[in-house]
Amino acid sequence: MIHPTAVVSSKSHISQNVKVGPYCIIDDNVYIDQNTELISHVHITGNTKIGKNNKFFPFSSIGTIPQDMKYFGEPSKLLIGDNNTFREGVTVNPGTQAGGMITKIENNCLFMIGSHIAHDCHISSNVIMSNNASLAGHVRIYEHAVIGGLCGIHQFVSIGKYSMIGGMSGVGLSIVPYGLYFGVREKLRGINIIGLKRKGVEKKIINKIQGNFKKIFNKEKPILKNIENLDEEEKSIVEIKEMIDFIKNHIERGICNI
Repeated sequence: MIHPTAVVSSKSHISQNVKVGPYCIIDDNVYIDQNTELISHVHITGNTKIGKNNKFFPFSSIGTIPQDMKYFGEPSKLLIGDNNTFREGVTVNPGTQAGGMITKIENNCLFMIGSHIAHDCHISSNVIMSNNASLAGHVRIYEHAVIGGLCGIHQFVSIGKYSMIGGMSGVGLSIVPYGLYFGVREKLRGINIIGLKRKGVEKKIINKIQGNFKKIFNKEKPILKNIENLDEEEKSIVEIKEMIDFIKNHIERGICNI
């Protein structure tokens, strides 16, 4: 299953049924689990562990050293789960000492052409990054988020679950779950109704989420005070509770407002 033109280190671990195509390079300390495919011209290096059923398209570069001036060769790691797709030219860097030493990608993600995941990022499952979207270091992307093409996400920013970042956006503050955002260092545009529908949320609940979203981000009072003023019944809605928990956990970095 390894093409004769591929260069595979004897110190790597390649499981059964892994396909390594022409001109791929796999360095020391790389672990690749079953049924993963490297189509051609893929470079995988560093302390990189890759799960099952992943697919790497030509010229993706996985596990190369962080683009961080504070990185001095420490043996940091890159962990990739199962069923992810890395299209042409995708780049992923491992962690650094300042960020916990690990970059992590979970399962079922799609990284389109030219997208970049920097050091110490954590990408949850079912995330989509469109063409040439880039994450700076220490970014956290929660499940089912969609990052549009040519987006840039600032370091230490978190993107909540089921949120949608429109193409060519620049994001400098954290985006709440189900948030809809587009622009360059702009404001939240509302909630991601399409994402809520895909999740299976009923229309009447979506209407309640919209109403409470406006209450939470009412600029007349601080955001935490607005949360306090919500009715307990409103706070018990799953999606509203997720927004509240996200805001409380990320308020120090800064939350993007409307």
